[in-house]
Amino acid sequence: MDKVRIGIIGCGGIANGKHMPALSKIPEVEMVAFCDLIEERAQKAAQEYGVPGAKVFTDYKELLKLDLDVVHVLTPNRQHSFITVDALEAGKHVMCEKPMAINSAEARKMLDAAKRTGKKLTIGYQNRHRPESLYLKKCIEAGDLGEIYFARALAIRRRGVPTWGVFLDAENQGGGPLIDIGTHALDLTLWEMDNYEPAMVVGNTFRKLADTENAANPWGPWDPKKFTVEDSAFGYIRMKNGAVIMLESSWALNTLLTEDGKVVLCGTKGGADMMGENGGLRFNGERFSKLYTTEPDLRGRGVAFYDANMGGTPPEREARMWIEHVMHDGPLYTKPEQAFVVTQILEAIYESNKTGKPVYFD
Repeated sequence: MDKVRIGIIGCGGIANGKHMPALSKIPEVEMVAFCDLIEERAQKAAQEYGVPGAKVFTDYKELLKLDLDVVHVLTPNRQHSFITVDALEAGKHVMCEKPMAINSAEARKMLDAAKRTGKKLTIGYQNRHRPESLYLKKCIEAGDLGEIYFARALAIRRRGVPTWGVFLDAENQGGGPLIDIGTHALDLTLWEMDNYEPAMVVGNTFRKLADTENAANPWGPWDPKKFTVEDSAFGYIRMKNGAVIMLESSWALNTLLTEDGKVVLCGTKGGADMMGENGGLRFNGERFSKLYTTEPDLRGRGVAFYDANMGGTPPEREARMWIEHVMHDGPLYTKPEQAFVVTQILEAIYESNKTGKPVYFD
């Protein structure tokens, strides 16, 4: 395979802000088809990123009839599962943007379809590809932190409510900040810990600030009538090996302690967090009867022409790793089975909030 022919389904914000710019930097990629319910968006995407003669559709099933290698599913959350399943059944490999699906039953259909068809499937969790995430992973694999038994997965915004698209629509999205940005923090935490065996979840969601009129918000005030999801959500997750994860997420919360897409890990030999200077990685521990804190320089400052992030931005690295997997069976960085566990835990937090009871896993 010399070229990877890609079809884009969903030409909105995440397509234009992440996937298409990243794919455009890979010489082996050809974006040959674009689909969106709003035809003008698909046409614009085709003009900016498509090969000459790129096809434009408003019905994704028509796009799937083309001779494509890969499909990127970049739609609202509710559409993820059935479009992905249809694409896999049509013989395409699939990159689906996070979250995997709105619930575990839908995510299971995606897993089953991938296994049944033998096609490749991954989920878009680009935070794994940040320099600090990659360095931390190496340190954990080397045993620097020992047994990790407590973690915090943080996606806290004081105000950061997305007011475009269908983010505020429970029907299309399946939830608010928990399923939108909490999913990133949880995925990153589970991946760093290499622990995908939850035992019990307790959770609460809140809608306390959503009715604020003319609210202060970087993307402009939201419409309370359209704000049908939670504005914050929190979960307590106990893993089968006894480790505990606290998941905290918010789009709107009266707090100054704002950390978005960050993890805190505490182990028997040391700890680490992503709350250093400019959001940098910090390690802590004890050596020679003294406590220490250290912050590795991951940006190559002071060395001419060198950048530790020379592999590109996280979306660019994610895209390259995905295409390498498709073309040459390179490592699959985000396995769908891992994303499935993330979806299970998010669903359990929502369920626990509804019932007021813990959710237990077999």
